[in-house]
Amino acid sequence: MAFDGITISALISEIKDKIVGGRIDKIYQPENDEIILSIRSFGNAYKLLLTANPSNPKFHFTKESRSNPLNPPLFCMVMRKHLQSGKIVNIEQPDFDRIINIYVESINELGDYSTKKLVLEIMGRHSNLILTDENNIILDCIKHINHDKSSVREVLPGKEYILPPAQDKCNTLDLDYNNFKNNFNKCLNKKAQAMIYQSYTGISPVVASEICNRSNVDSSTFCESLNDNDCDNIYKAFLEVVIDIKNNKFAPQLIKNEVGKIVDFSPINMTQFSTFNIQHYSSMSELVEDFYRTRDFTYRINQKTQDLKKLVSQNIERCVRKKEIQIKTLKDIENRDELRLWGELITANIYSIKKGMTTVKLSNFYSENYETITIPLDGNKTPAENAQKYFKAYNKAKRTFDALQDQIKSNDEELEYLEGVLASVGNCTEEQDIKEIRQELRENGYIKKIKAGKGKVSQKKSKPLHFISSDGYDIFVGKNNFQNDELTLKIARPRDMWFHTKNIPGSHVIVIYKGEDFPNTTLTEAAELAAYYSKAQDTPLVPVDYTEKKNVKKPNGAKPGMVIYETNKTAYVDSNDKIINKLQQK
Repeated sequence: MAFDGITISALISEIKDKIVGGRIDKIYQPENDEIILSIRSFGNAYKLLLTANPSNPKFHFTKESRSNPLNPPLFCMVMRKHLQSGKIVNIEQPDFDRIINIYVESINELGDYSTKKLVLEIMGRHSNLILTDENNIILDCIKHINHDKSSVREVLPGKEYILPPAQDKCNTLDLDYNNFKNNFNKCLNKKAQAMIYQSYTGISPVVASEICNRSNVDSSTFCESLNDNDCDNIYKAFLEVVIDIKNNKFAPQLIKNEVGKIVDFSPINMTQFSTFNIQHYSSMSELVEDFYRTRDFTYRINQKTQDLKKLVSQNIERCVRKKEIQIKTLKDIENRDELRLWGELITANIYSIKKGMTTVKLSNFYSENYETITIPLDGNKTPAENAQKYFKAYNKAKRTFDALQDQIKSNDEELEYLEGVLASVGNCTEEQDIKEIRQELRENGYIKKIKAGKGKVSQKKSKPLHFISSDGYDIFVGKNNFQNDELTLKIARPRDMWFHTKNIPGSHVIVIYKGEDFPNTTLTEAAELAAYYSKAQDTPLVPVDYTEKKNVKKPNGAKPGMVIYETNKTAYVDSNDKIINKLQQK
């Protein structure tokens, strides 16, 4: 969901009701393009976040604590000078656009009351945060824009504040049938969805698609192909949305797909996602913060694990290429027994073969039918030399075959290990998890070891994931191989139940024994966790082996996370994050 006019309207409706009349207690600037206003209003404390980040501009209440620089930036100092202790008197959204105006009344240097305006322009890479005086003169802005950066308008201290250039769109809140019909007729060569969001302020493509869905019109249909009845239905659906906006009738919701992945958020009910999982919120700010927290966390973890994924993937590719060569070599020597046979048949018939012959037909006395086979010969060699040539070729092929068995086993084990590490990288939930995987790869020779005392990994260990089953059983999930070994070999007791995906790299899962038989529900939930935290994530019917921990052993010299087990059962479960949402996590 774009941070569109409807989202802003829903946020203003919620925020305005709580802080208008309140006072700005403190002002912070934790990031170059971000401001937090600490506000006291009617006995309550709020933190209002305003950010002009080009990839993530937004505005909402926040509950998160942020670290602030020791020396506040200049813009923060200007904000404190003019707005600290000021009273918030109004919040507006001009023309239903992606602009928020916050009006703050304070006492100026002469002791007179004056009203300053804090403007947040949510315009993608052109987003900005601007402070103006009562005469609309810019006092300062978080991004200074001169004519070198923009030929359209300057945004600089001392300049008059001018709204961003109009986009030749109608104000959504002024919607009526005549202007809608006029816009419809002007956009006959456009699709219905585009006609809506390109003609009206504050409407994103997904909302335009929702309006089409409510009117039973395919959003990709060109307007020229629609009849008057279709046009009327689109208008009625659009008007329904506008009336809800005017009445502050919002329905904040988080939208997840069938496997529980977050798809989007919305301030209004989305009928087009009726088959999706919808999580309803009572607060628009909480919804927005949860959505962006999840998205930003995923982004940060992805950024910090990018080099690990690349390193492990490169080694996996190396193992795969190595295996291809090994298989080809096996194919090349699959006739090795034939080489020995030829040598033996030549030796047995050595007096009937003459030097200079290039082939010889001999009876195979090893077969039941004594069939005749043709053996190639080197005419420059004696029969004995030809026989010796085949024996040497056989012995070489046999040595190669025997060596390949060990090499293939070793390579397969390394491939399985690396795929497990790659799955562990995807399970990281904190920086310590990443450090531990990096250390594991260093200890196993995949990353160059660093000198003692430099870059040493923190002694603090990350903890396995801890869930409570529906029956109240403790379930632990290892997020990396260090944790897998710790869980299985040190923490788990003999009667605890151990789970792992069958022949698929993944986490070790332990269910703690409580002195009685494990309920089937708990066993299923643990199996689902093992399937989710594995390479088979988001796959249906994943086989998961489970057995008592006493049946699980670690071979001498095995890599981290590698174990063998026996006397197991196998469950087949779906792998998706519904189980994560279902269980209580401690």
